[in-house]
Amino acid sequence: MKYSMRLFVSCLLVFLTIGSYADNKLTGTVIGTKECVDYANTSKSTTTVNTCANAFDGNLDTFFASWERSYTWAGLDLGSPHVITKVGWSPRNDGLGEGRVVLGVFEGANREDFMDALPLYMIDEKGTIGKISYGDVTCSRGFRYVRYVGPSDARCNIAELEFYGHPGEGDDTHLYQITNLPTVSIHTLNGEIPYDKVHQIVSQLTIISDNGTRLLSEPGTTRERGNASRDFPKKPYRIKFDKKQHVLDAPAKAKKWTLINNYGDKTLMRNLLAFELSRKLGMPYTPFGAAVDVLLNGEYKGCYQLCDQVQIHKGRVNITEMTTSDNDGVALTGGYFLEIDAYANQEKSWFRSTKGNPVTIKSPEEDSITTHQKNYIKNYFNKMESQWETYLERNTFLRHFLVGELSGNTDTYWSVFMYKERDDDQVYTGPVWDFDLAFDNDKRTYPVCNKKDYIYRSGGSCTGNMKTFVDNIVVKHAASKTQLLNIWDEARQNGLTEEYLVDLVDSYEAELDRSQRLNFMRWPILNSLVHQNAKVWGSYQAEVQNVRRFMKERLAWMDKKLQYTYVPNAIVDVSVDFAQPYQVFSLSGQPCGNALEGLRPGIYVVRQGKTTKKVVVR
Repeated sequence: MKYSMRLFVSCLLVFLTIGSYADNKLTGTVIGTKECVDYANTSKSTTTVNTCANAFDGNLDTFFASWERSYTWAGLDLGSPHVITKVGWSPRNDGLGEGRVVLGVFEGANREDFMDALPLYMIDEKGTIGKISYGDVTCSRGFRYVRYVGPSDARCNIAELEFYGHPGEGDDTHLYQITNLPTVSIHTLNGEIPYDKVHQIVSQLTIISDNGTRLLSEPGTTRERGNASRDFPKKPYRIKFDKKQHVLDAPAKAKKWTLINNYGDKTLMRNLLAFELSRKLGMPYTPFGAAVDVLLNGEYKGCYQLCDQVQIHKGRVNITEMTTSDNDGVALTGGYFLEIDAYANQEKSWFRSTKGNPVTIKSPEEDSITTHQKNYIKNYFNKMESQWETYLERNTFLRHFLVGELSGNTDTYWSVFMYKERDDDQVYTGPVWDFDLAFDNDKRTYPVCNKKDYIYRSGGSCTGNMKTFVDNIVVKHAASKTQLLNIWDEARQNGLTEEYLVDLVDSYEAELDRSQRLNFMRWPILNSLVHQNAKVWGSYQAEVQNVRRFMKERLAWMDKKLQYTYVPNAIVDVSVDFAQPYQVFSLSGQPCGNALEGLRPGIYVVRQGKTTKKVVVR
């Protein structure tokens, strides 16, 4: 037995030795960015000094430096596909060289233009001048073309590059993810960088997930998106597949998706947290969202949130999508998707309501909406505003309100989505959206929980006359206030507790840990005030702790504001003699009828004869 074990170990060592020798240092035709910089004469570019060839000459004292500062690269045409198993690099020998390689990305492709490229490896630490550093590659696909893309604003500045591997087309059994989060890699035609919200740049859109075992790579387009968020150096994007796709575990199969930049949210989780609150508070549709790492043309852009494009669509805002022929009768009544929007006057299809609120018509879209349709929805919205008790669907409005207040979102009524379905008199509110300033992240309202009134009445941003509109419902209308309390009770009894909220923050902190480290290497703002930041907390962990503290305080604040006493679900159900008449009341004392059947889950007061009992409806 001992002899057999020694033989097995010897054979294993031989196999590993042969395998390591088989993965030789690869050679090929040097390719890469043509324009270079001659540091002796930086006023003009050159194609003869500090070229790509220097990165493969075996000399650590020469280097490649590009003329452009970003999206530049050096690589090899290997002549045929090779599976890459190791990469090596050494920075330029100067005072900044060691740091210039941080976040540099290695890619492999089988198209000369790298449109089909997949990531191989990303450098996450400083290099060593005069020495080759190595990284193991775990991507199982073979590539003819390989390259190193320098990080942003580095001019590549690489002294030496090496690629190791063996011939073969390989397979897709295991691909490279930057972190535990899915990797979204975008390559645009001719390397064109998205520059506005109008022009859609032809792209190959790639998503690697499930620890590198799942690949979605399809053609599409990319453009910028957003309003104020477009002013940040970390840009937000809208991606659109040419054909509908199932993305990660999103419910909708769709073409359009968004990449939210979360620049001013240093926890990188505020939108995700708010979406969970939306689900907990029973909104009929909550946008899908997942944290991802993003690459654009091989350059690392940071941690983003891949999210639904909020639109009329099955699995999203699921109402009837109108056509240009829907101009009379029942067909003219819907569906319409609207946004009460502070930026509405920047859009082509919008109106100002008679109450002074700016409204963008999201669907039908600006290039297809007819005059009949625009006049109908404008008149109907005006009617809803003036007769909201009849035409506003209060259930979704109040749940949307609670999400905004619980999260302390100062932008709740700066932008509000609403929709109207065909042959339905009600105007619905939702979905929730845009929470980068929520959870105590706005200097104009921090600390939110020190305010005595709702955030929308205490410094929150309300476009048009939305403050008055909301006041009429949640402050002045008795039935709405009762309904609001009942919705809150329902959510509290269904698990909206301090423990749940803290666990939620903890789980996102753990999930985002590796990605946030890289994100703040790319965007070193943890010690800077950006956007409307109230304070500099100094570390990612301290940023998250601020949210954790806020959630605890805010839950108690909401209970107090709503005059609600939380009684845990540990209350034992009390039986009712259904053969005898009884009356049902909410905890606030409002009559709920003479039967428990059909009531929403929660705690109710039942009066039967001279006996009064609390009853849990599950």
